[in-house]
Amino acid sequence: MKVIIVDDERLSREELKRLLKDYSDVEIVAECVNAEEGKKMIEELKPDLVFLDIEMPDKTGFEMLNEISAIPDVVFISAYDEYAIKAFEFQALDYLLKPIDAKRLAECIKKYQIKEEKESLTSSRTDKLKHDSKIFLKDGDNCWFISLKDVLLFESLGNYVKVHLVNNVHPVIFNSLNAIENRLPEDMFFRANRKFIINLQHVESISTWVNNGYMVKLSNGMDIDLSRRQSVKFRDMFSL
Repeated sequence: MKVIIVDDERLSREELKRLLKDYSDVEIVAECVNAEEGKKMIEELKPDLVFLDIEMPDKTGFEMLNEISAIPDVVFISAYDEYAIKAFEFQALDYLLKPIDAKRLAECIKKYQIKEEKESLTSSRTDKLKHDSKIFLKDGDNCWFISLKDVLLFESLGNYVKVHLVNNVHPVIFNSLNAIENRLPEDMFFRANRKFIINLQHVESISTWVNNGYMVKLSNGMDIDLSRRQSVKFRDMFSL
């Protein structure tokens, strides 16, 4: 398990490293002192898990994540519990209070391991879907066998993904957005941000948005913002 620590407090980083030494399968590949360095290392090293401080001098951990399109599992660490609700809006794996308790860290690592085991069972396939592919979806007792073109977007809900269909039905399946993205045709689906993958065939309009980004309106009326990084990628891919 490759881990990156992003925290501006040296003593906090040292304590977390000490606690993680008890886990033989954990490899700390980088420790970063601010959000900019953290973002760079995450993109370069592609870790499995990031321990991310929330309050840092240059920008918050939340702001950093908003600038990354595809991110690994994140455990927020903070001296305050007031950010817990917002943290889970970012589909955080866990939220640890400083000073970090060894027992809570053990629960966190176990949670990650269980999640990985479940995902390995549902996302082991790597063959690419095609434009005319049909996909099978199961949500509880309900099943669908539909054309891929009838999917408007995929929305991450932590360990699950909500599939928005053209008939206004929204099955929820156990899978990760990253695993789904790897199987989708790249000229048909686009990763808008950390939470959404959109079907380009259902884009009705696009307009400028904050921080040189774009806002996309889909055929179902939903407005999806492209992250700053993905806005640049979108321009590079589709500009004449």
